[in-house]
Amino acid sequence: MSDNDNPKTGERTDNVIFAARLTPFRSLGTTGFAVMMAFVGITCFGSGVMFYALGAWPIVGFLGLDVLIIWLAFRLNYRAGRASEIVSLSRDALTIRKVQPNGRSSEIFFNPYWVRLEVTEVEDEGVTRIEVRSRDEAVCVGAFLNPVDRRSFAHAFRAALAEAKSPGL
Repeated sequence: MSDNDNPKTGERTDNVIFAARLTPFRSLGTTGFAVMMAFVGITCFGSGVMFYALGAWPIVGFLGLDVLIIWLAFRLNYRAGRASEIVSLSRDALTIRKVQPNGRSSEIFFNPYWVRLEVTEVEDEGVTRIEVRSRDEAVCVGAFLNPVDRRSFAHAFRAALAEAKSPGL
């Protein structure tokens, strides 16, 4: 049994060089969402009372519909925010696990020695795409990140790939 073997299962466990969990950024937390919805609700209610008093009572329903649509849009946005990507790199394997908002996941495995990291950068926008390529297979990583976070991830991941490809000690 070597140092890289799991004593309980006997499986080989690689020394992880790089590990990252990428998640979409959501600037409005649950407290902020509640405050915003309270403000929208109170504003629409006040406007509804005013329109009702003026005799324009059908508008009250549309104001209620506005609140419902705003709430629904934010709920869908928060649901999409449950997506994530888990990138794990060792000298022997690169694993990219993509988790969808509904909980389904898929894993892609690469040999780090055959992997190329392709970063697309636009002058005005920054890093717009990070792609891991190996022979005829390509996987986009961190598409939901903002350009600054994409650049930071690409820089750290490129350094880790170089370390993984370097001769081991």
